[in-house]
Amino acid sequence: MNVYLGADVGSVSTNMALVDGLGNVLETLYMRTQGQPVQTVQEALKNMAGSLPVTAKVEGVGTTGSGRMLASVLVGADAVKNEITAHAVAALHLVPEVHTVLEIGGQDSKIIILRDGIVTDFAMNTVCAAGTGAFLDQQAARLNIPIEEFGEHALQSSTPVRIAGRCAVFAESDMIHKQQTGHSIPDIINGLCEALVRNYLNNVARGKDVGAPIVFQGGVAANTGIRRAFERALGTEVVVPRHHGVMGAIGAALLAREETVRTGRTFFRGFSAGDLRYRPRSFECQGCENLCEVVEINIEGDVAARWGDRCGKWNIDFKEKLKNSCLI
Repeated sequence: MNVYLGADVGSVSTNMALVDGLGNVLETLYMRTQGQPVQTVQEALKNMAGSLPVTAKVEGVGTTGSGRMLASVLVGADAVKNEITAHAVAALHLVPEVHTVLEIGGQDSKIIILRDGIVTDFAMNTVCAAGTGAFLDQQAARLNIPIEEFGEHALQSSTPVRIAGRCAVFAESDMIHKQQTGHSIPDIINGLCEALVRNYLNNVARGKDVGAPIVFQGGVAANTGIRRAFERALGTEVVVPRHHGVMGAIGAALLAREETVRTGRTFFRGFSAGDLRYRPRSFECQGCENLCEVVEINIEGDVAARWGDRCGKWNIDFKEKLKNSCLI
Protein backbone atom coordinates (compact mmCIF):
# COMPACT_ATOMS: atom_id res chain seq x y z
CA MET A 1 0.00 0.00 0.00
CA ASN A 2 1.40 3.37 -1.03
CA VAL A 3 0.94 6.18 1.51
CA TYR A 4 1.85 9.86 1.58
CA LEU A 5 3.03 11.90 4.55
CA GLY A 6 2.22 15.54 5.20
CA ALA A 7 3.78 17.80 7.83
CA ASP A 8 2.47 21.20 8.94
CA VAL A 9 5.09 22.86 11.14
CA GLY A 10 3.83 25.99 12.85
CA SER A 11 4.85 28.20 15.74
CA VAL A 12 2.43 26.55 18.18
CA SER A 13 1.89 23.05 16.83
CA THR A 14 3.47 20.48 14.52
CA ASN A 15 0.94 18.26 12.76
CA MET A 16 1.41 15.20 10.57
CA ALA A 17 -0.99 13.15 8.48
CA LEU A 18 -0.81 9.94 6.47
CA VAL A 19 -3.11 9.46 3.47
CA ASP A 20 -3.41 6.55 1.08
CA GLY A 21 -3.39 6.63 -2.70
CA LEU A 22 -7.09 7.57 -2.78
CA GLY A 23 -6.63 10.42 -0.32
CA ASN A 24 -8.20 8.63 2.64
CA VAL A 25 -6.77 9.83 5.97
CA LEU A 26 -5.11 6.87 7.72
CA GLU A 27 -3.38 8.52 10.67
CA THR A 28 -2.94 11.99 12.15
CA LEU A 29 -0.68 13.46 14.81
CA TYR A 30 -0.78 16.74 16.76
CA MET A 31 2.18 17.91 18.85
CA ARG A 32 3.13 21.19 20.50
CA THR A 33 6.17 22.74 18.81
CA GLN A 34 7.30 24.46 22.04
CA GLY A 35 9.92 26.53 20.23
CA GLN A 36 11.87 23.43 19.13
CA PRO A 37 10.79 22.59 15.56
CA VAL A 38 13.73 20.29 14.79
CA GLN A 39 13.25 18.09 17.86
CA THR A 40 9.47 18.13 17.46
CA VAL A 41 9.60 17.05 13.80
CA GLN A 42 11.99 14.23 14.71
CA GLU A 43 9.74 13.07 17.56
CA ALA A 44 6.71 13.26 15.27
CA LEU A 45 8.50 11.10 12.66
CA LYS A 46 9.21 8.44 15.28
CA ASN A 47 5.58 8.45 16.41
CA MET A 48 4.28 8.19 12.84
CA ALA A 49 6.66 5.32 12.11
CA GLY A 50 5.08 3.37 14.95
CA SER A 51 1.58 3.84 13.54
CA LEU A 52 2.47 3.04 9.91
CA PRO A 53 0.57 0.01 8.55
CA VAL A 54 2.85 -3.01 8.08
CA THR A 55 2.15 -3.21 4.36
CA ALA A 56 2.55 0.52 3.76
CA LYS A 57 5.36 2.32 1.96
CA VAL A 58 5.79 6.10 2.03
CA GLU A 59 5.90 7.25 -1.59
CA GLY A 60 5.98 11.01 -0.98
CA VAL A 61 6.23 13.74 1.64
CA GLY A 62 4.96 17.31 1.69
CA THR A 63 5.54 20.18 4.13
CA THR A 64 3.70 23.41 4.88
CA GLY A 65 3.44 25.98 7.66
CA SER A 66 5.83 28.69 8.80
CA GLY A 67 8.53 26.04 9.34
CA ARG A 68 8.02 24.30 6.00
CA MET A 69 11.51 25.04 4.61
CA LEU A 70 13.23 23.69 7.70
CA ALA A 71 10.97 20.64 7.82
CA SER A 72 11.48 19.95 4.11
CA VAL A 73 15.22 19.48 4.67
CA LEU A 74 14.71 17.36 7.79
CA VAL A 75 12.30 14.88 6.20
CA GLY A 76 13.27 15.19 2.53
CA ALA A 77 10.07 16.73 1.19
CA ASP A 78 8.87 16.39 -2.39
CA ALA A 79 6.35 19.24 -2.16
CA VAL A 80 6.86 22.45 -0.13
CA LYS A 81 3.79 24.69 -0.23
CA ASN A 82 2.40 27.67 1.67
CA GLU A 83 -0.48 27.34 4.14
CA ILE A 84 -3.07 28.88 1.80
CA THR A 85 -2.48 26.21 -0.85
CA ALA A 86 -2.34 23.33 1.63
CA HIS A 87 -5.52 24.31 3.49
CA ALA A 88 -7.41 24.94 0.24
CA VAL A 89 -6.42 21.54 -1.18
CA ALA A 90 -7.47 19.74 2.01
CA ALA A 91 -10.81 21.57 2.19
CA LEU A 92 -11.57 20.81 -1.47
CA HIS A 93 -10.72 17.15 -0.95
CA LEU A 94 -13.13 16.74 1.98
CA VAL A 95 -15.81 19.24 0.88
CA PRO A 96 -15.52 19.52 -2.95
CA GLU A 97 -18.12 22.30 -3.22
CA VAL A 98 -16.51 24.52 -0.54
CA HIS A 99 -16.82 28.26 -1.16
CA THR A 100 -15.16 29.76 1.94
CA VAL A 101 -12.46 28.42 4.27
CA LEU A 102 -12.11 30.00 7.71
CA GLU A 103 -8.84 28.98 9.35
CA ILE A 104 -7.68 30.05 12.81
CA GLY A 105 -4.46 28.60 14.14
CA GLY A 106 -2.19 29.16 17.09
CA GLN A 107 -0.62 32.46 16.00
CA ASP A 108 -2.48 33.61 12.90
CA SER A 109 -5.79 33.45 11.10
CA LYS A 110 -6.71 33.37 7.45
CA ILE A 111 -9.63 33.26 5.05
CA ILE A 112 -9.65 31.57 1.63
CA ILE A 113 -12.28 32.17 -1.07
CA LEU A 114 -12.68 29.52 -3.77
CA ARG A 115 -14.59 29.38 -7.05
CA ASP A 116 -14.99 26.12 -8.97
CA GLY A 117 -12.14 24.55 -7.01
CA ILE A 118 -9.73 27.46 -7.56
CA VAL A 119 -8.47 29.95 -4.95
CA THR A 120 -9.61 33.40 -6.10
CA ASP A 121 -8.94 35.45 -2.98
CA PHE A 122 -7.41 35.16 0.48
CA ALA A 123 -6.25 37.20 3.44
CA MET A 124 -4.09 36.55 6.49
CA ASN A 125 -3.72 38.22 9.87
CA THR A 126 -0.28 37.64 11.36
CA VAL A 127 0.02 40.88 13.35
CA CYS A 128 -2.47 40.74 16.26
CA ALA A 129 -2.89 37.80 18.63
CA ALA A 130 -6.57 38.56 19.30
CA GLY A 131 -8.68 35.62 18.17
CA THR A 132 -5.87 33.10 17.78
CA GLY A 133 -5.45 29.82 19.59
CA ALA A 134 -2.59 31.15 21.70
CA PHE A 135 -4.79 33.93 23.09
CA LEU A 136 -7.61 31.49 23.88
CA ASP A 137 -5.10 29.19 25.59
CA GLN A 138 -3.93 32.09 27.72
CA GLN A 139 -7.47 33.06 28.76
CA ALA A 140 -8.44 29.46 29.51
CA ALA A 141 -5.39 29.13 31.77
CA ARG A 142 -6.20 32.43 33.50
CA LEU A 143 -9.76 31.24 34.20
CA ASN A 144 -8.47 27.78 35.25
CA ILE A 145 -10.61 26.08 32.59
CA PRO A 146 -9.22 23.31 30.32
CA ILE A 147 -9.05 24.67 26.78
CA GLU A 148 -11.01 21.61 25.59
CA GLU A 149 -13.98 22.77 27.71
CA PHE A 150 -13.78 26.47 26.79
CA GLY A 151 -16.40 26.30 24.03
CA GLU A 152 -18.84 24.26 26.11
CA HIS A 153 -18.83 26.97 28.79
CA ALA A 154 -19.82 29.51 26.12
CA LEU A 155 -22.85 27.40 25.19
CA GLN A 156 -24.09 27.62 28.80
CA SER A 157 -24.43 31.41 28.59
CA SER A 158 -27.86 32.91 29.23
CA THR A 159 -26.97 36.62 29.06
CA PRO A 160 -24.18 37.39 26.56
CA VAL A 161 -21.75 40.12 27.58
CA ARG A 162 -20.11 42.43 25.06
CA ILE A 163 -16.30 42.16 25.20
CA ALA A 164 -13.87 44.43 23.36
CA GLY A 165 -12.20 42.12 20.83
CA ARG A 166 -10.04 44.31 18.59
CA CYS A 167 -6.94 43.88 20.73
CA ALA A 168 -5.76 40.98 22.89
CA VAL A 169 -4.69 43.35 25.68
CA PHE A 170 -8.01 45.24 25.70
CA ALA A 171 -9.99 41.99 25.49
CA GLU A 172 -8.27 40.60 28.58
CA SER A 173 -8.74 43.86 30.48
CA ASP A 174 -12.42 43.94 29.53
CA MET A 175 -12.89 40.33 30.66
CA ILE A 176 -11.33 41.11 34.04
CA HIS A 177 -13.58 44.17 34.38
CA LYS A 178 -16.67 42.09 33.59
CA GLN A 179 -15.65 39.51 36.20
CA GLN A 180 -15.27 42.24 38.81
CA THR A 181 -18.74 43.57 38.06
CA GLY A 182 -20.31 40.18 38.75
CA HIS A 183 -20.93 38.64 35.32
CA SER A 184 -20.82 34.82 35.16
CA ILE A 185 -17.91 32.95 33.56
CA PRO A 186 -20.09 31.34 30.82
CA ASP A 187 -21.47 34.78 29.85
CA ILE A 188 -17.96 36.28 29.71
CA ILE A 189 -16.59 33.39 27.62
CA ASN A 190 -19.52 33.61 25.24
CA GLY A 191 -18.94 37.36 24.95
CA LEU A 192 -15.28 36.68 24.17
CA CYS A 193 -16.25 34.20 21.41
CA GLU A 194 -18.62 36.78 19.90
CA ALA A 195 -15.90 39.44 20.07
CA LEU A 196 -13.27 37.28 18.40
CA VAL A 197 -15.64 36.37 15.55
CA ARG A 198 -16.58 40.03 15.17
CA ASN A 199 -12.90 40.95 15.00
CA TYR A 200 -12.20 38.22 12.41
CA LEU A 201 -15.09 39.24 10.13
CA ASN A 202 -14.30 42.98 10.40
CA ASN A 203 -10.58 42.57 9.70
CA VAL A 204 -9.51 39.30 8.09
CA ALA A 205 -12.74 38.77 6.11
CA ARG A 206 -13.42 42.44 5.40
CA GLY A 207 -14.45 42.96 1.77
CA LYS A 208 -14.41 39.23 1.03
CA ASP A 209 -17.28 37.40 -0.67
CA VAL A 210 -18.04 35.03 2.20
CA GLY A 211 -20.55 32.40 1.13
CA ALA A 212 -21.67 28.85 1.82
CA PRO A 213 -20.54 26.12 2.01
CA ILE A 214 -18.23 27.41 4.74
CA VAL A 215 -15.53 25.16 6.22
CA PHE A 216 -13.93 26.05 9.56
CA GLN A 217 -10.39 24.68 10.02
CA GLY A 218 -7.52 25.00 12.47
CA GLY A 219 -7.20 24.15 16.13
CA VAL A 220 -9.70 26.84 17.17
CA ALA A 221 -12.42 25.03 15.16
CA ALA A 222 -12.62 22.61 18.11
CA ASN A 223 -14.12 25.48 20.13
CA THR A 224 -17.88 25.03 19.77
CA GLY A 225 -18.47 28.53 21.15
CA ILE A 226 -16.51 30.09 18.28
CA ARG A 227 -18.30 27.92 15.69
CA ARG A 228 -21.73 28.88 17.03
CA ALA A 229 -20.71 32.55 17.04
CA PHE A 230 -19.68 32.27 13.37
CA GLU A 231 -23.01 30.64 12.51
CA ARG A 232 -24.97 33.41 14.26
CA ALA A 233 -22.92 36.14 12.57
CA LEU A 234 -23.04 34.61 9.08
CA GLY A 235 -26.56 33.20 9.27
CA THR A 236 -25.59 29.83 7.85
CA GLU A 237 -24.13 26.46 8.85
CA VAL A 238 -20.38 26.26 9.37
CA VAL A 239 -18.85 22.85 8.62
CA VAL A 240 -16.08 21.62 10.90
CA PRO A 241 -14.25 18.64 9.32
CA ARG A 242 -13.35 15.63 11.45
CA HIS A 243 -9.63 16.37 11.07
CA HIS A 244 -10.00 20.15 11.33
CA GLY A 245 -6.84 20.56 13.43
CA VAL A 246 -4.49 18.91 10.92
CA MET A 247 -5.95 20.04 7.60
CA GLY A 248 -2.68 21.72 6.61
CA ALA A 249 -0.84 18.42 7.01
CA ILE A 250 -3.53 16.58 5.02
CA GLY A 251 -3.22 19.14 2.23
CA ALA A 252 0.57 18.76 2.23
CA ALA A 253 0.22 14.98 1.94
CA LEU A 254 -2.20 15.33 -1.00
CA LEU A 255 0.19 17.76 -2.72
CA ALA A 256 3.05 15.29 -2.18
CA ARG A 257 0.97 12.57 -3.84
CA GLU A 258 0.38 14.83 -6.84
CA GLU A 259 4.08 15.72 -7.12
CA THR A 260 5.47 12.19 -6.81
CA VAL A 261 2.94 10.78 -9.25
CA ARG A 262 4.22 13.39 -11.71
CA THR A 263 7.95 12.82 -11.10
CA GLY A 264 7.90 9.11 -10.28
CA ARG A 265 10.33 9.42 -7.31
CA THR A 266 10.56 10.70 -3.75
CA PHE A 267 13.23 12.47 -1.69
CA PHE A 268 11.91 11.11 1.62
CA ARG A 269 14.83 10.37 3.95
CA GLY A 270 12.92 7.63 5.74
CA PHE A 271 11.72 7.51 9.32
CA SER A 272 15.34 7.03 10.40
CA ALA A 273 15.66 10.80 9.85
CA GLY A 274 14.24 11.05 13.35
CA ASP A 275 17.59 9.77 14.69
CA LEU A 276 19.94 11.95 12.63
CA ARG A 277 21.90 14.85 14.16
CA TYR A 278 20.68 18.19 12.81
CA ARG A 279 22.28 21.56 13.54
CA PRO A 280 20.60 24.70 12.18
CA ARG A 281 22.44 28.02 12.16
CA SER A 282 22.23 31.37 10.41
CA PHE A 283 24.64 34.09 9.38
CA GLU A 284 24.46 37.51 7.75
CA CYS A 285 26.00 37.81 4.29
CA GLN A 286 28.24 40.87 3.97
CA GLY A 287 28.45 40.68 0.16
CA CYS A 288 26.21 43.69 -0.50
CA GLU A 289 23.92 46.21 1.19
CA ASN A 290 21.05 43.71 1.38
CA LEU A 291 22.75 41.95 4.33
CA CYS A 292 20.69 38.79 3.73
CA GLU A 293 20.21 36.37 6.61
CA VAL A 294 21.24 32.95 5.33
CA VAL A 295 19.88 29.84 7.06
CA GLU A 296 22.06 26.71 7.00
CA ILE A 297 21.18 23.15 8.04
CA ASN A 298 23.88 20.63 8.91
CA ILE A 299 23.05 16.91 8.97
CA GLU A 300 25.57 14.64 10.65
CA GLY A 301 28.22 17.37 10.26
CA ASP A 302 27.59 17.96 6.55
CA VAL A 303 25.92 21.06 5.08
CA ALA A 304 22.60 19.77 3.72
CA ALA A 305 20.89 22.99 2.64
CA ARG A 306 21.07 26.78 2.67
CA TRP A 307 18.47 29.40 1.80
CA GLY A 308 17.53 33.01 2.49
CA ASP A 309 19.90 34.94 0.19
CA ARG A 310 18.35 36.99 -2.61
CA CYS A 311 21.06 36.47 -5.21
CA GLY A 312 21.52 32.72 -4.77
CA LYS A 313 25.20 33.00 -3.86
CA TRP A 314 24.87 30.77 -0.80
CA ASN A 315 21.91 28.69 -1.89
CA ILE A 316 22.16 24.89 -1.58
CA ASP A 317 19.12 22.81 -2.62
CA PHE A 318 18.98 19.58 -0.63
CA LYS A 319 17.26 17.84 -3.56
CA GLU A 320 20.12 18.66 -5.93
CA LYS A 321 22.63 17.53 -3.34
CA LEU A 322 20.85 14.19 -2.93
CA LYS A 323 20.76 13.73 -6.69
CA ASN A 324 24.46 14.44 -7.03
CA SER A 325 25.35 12.07 -4.20
CA CYS A 326 23.41 9.27 -5.96
CA LEU A 327 21.40 8.62 -2.80
CA ILE A 328 18.14 8.46 -4.77
